[in-house]
Amino acid sequence: MTDLPKTALNPATLAARAGGAIDFGSGGVVPGIYPATTFVRDADYVPLADGNTYLRSHAPNGRIVEDLLAQLEGAQDAMVFPSGMAAVAAVFRTVPNGGCVLVQQQIYWGTTAWIRDFCARRGIELVEIEAADTGAFAAACEKHRPHLAWIETPSNPWLRIVDLKAAADAVHAVGGALIADMTTATPVLTRALSFGADVVMHSATKGLNGHADVLAGALAVANRQSALWQAVHADRDMAGAVLGPFEAWLLLRGMRTLPLRMERMSANALKLAEFLQDHPAVETVLYPGLPSHTGHALAVQQMTGGFGPLLSFVVKGGAKNALQAAGKMKLFHRATSLGGVESLVEHRHTIEPHTGIPEGLLRLSVGIEDAGDLMDDLGQALGQ
Repeated sequence: MTDLPKTALNPATLAARAGGAIDFGSGGVVPGIYPATTFVRDADYVPLADGNTYLRSHAPNGRIVEDLLAQLEGAQDAMVFPSGMAAVAAVFRTVPNGGCVLVQQQIYWGTTAWIRDFCARRGIELVEIEAADTGAFAAACEKHRPHLAWIETPSNPWLRIVDLKAAADAVHAVGGALIADMTTATPVLTRALSFGADVVMHSATKGLNGHADVLAGALAVANRQSALWQAVHADRDMAGAVLGPFEAWLLLRGMRTLPLRMERMSANALKLAEFLQDHPAVETVLYPGLPSHTGHALAVQQMTGGFGPLLSFVVKGGAKNALQAAGKMKLFHRATSLGGVESLVEHRHTIEPHTGIPEGLLRLSVGIEDAGDLMDDLGQALGQ
């Protein structure tokens, strides 16, 4: 289903053309939806089309998305899943009982909570470390020799930046693999595989889809022949953690505008961060695009075309004032997620009260609306 060769086309071209996918049956410039669960063979018992046999193993719509994601990531292969957490689980199920994993502290709380429970059940040693501290991360790798290390950059909701190359070097030195959650950045802003990551994970529900109407996850790999990737591939096949045809079609539709959306959202987020850092009601702003951010110089090296749609800021006066400001916002929906075309606000301490999140922290997922309108909304909510 691909009419484009695997050439070094720019992301905007790859995305807009859906990686070259068209519907050859009808000639449509948009691929069709293929809901069949099983596929016929010819008289010699050879699959009639594209190796299709059964939807759990061979999903035409899923493969179109995977082909586009692999091209955007510069990956040898990619897989899509019915949720980001399903992708996380598939990776960690490759770790043997009694093994060891190194996981970045203060990342997305759902990932951390699941990993803690999984490791406890499987007798896996779990080491949580501040991965933005390159020296501490390297020392932990040398001491514990993990089977895999899991990082997230920029992290959610702290917006910490991890040195991808240094992390990869440290893990590889002890024979482990580096898995990078790049949900916030997407491949448009950072191609983590090019810095040495072995596998990239996305909650495709977020920026990749961008329209808050698909639950999906994805993995992309630097080496499709690696033992880890082969194990993940077998696990998805046997466990049946595949993305449905309609969901895959919607995800592909969203990805066609990914570069445009990330460019606009990143530009908007930077303007809002600059506005907030000078606001008298704001204690601090966490956004890697600001020169004052501790990870700014590294973000400049690793991120291209912007610093992403996610930013956090701490309102003076704690939870009371933060919740009051969130309640006054008119353009920011009070909802959990990120990376969509609509702007969202979330009081993280309400969601995860026991993880050290400041009570006054509000997390913004900045959308594609007019930046001036969003700025005015924040201003009136905070009190100008």
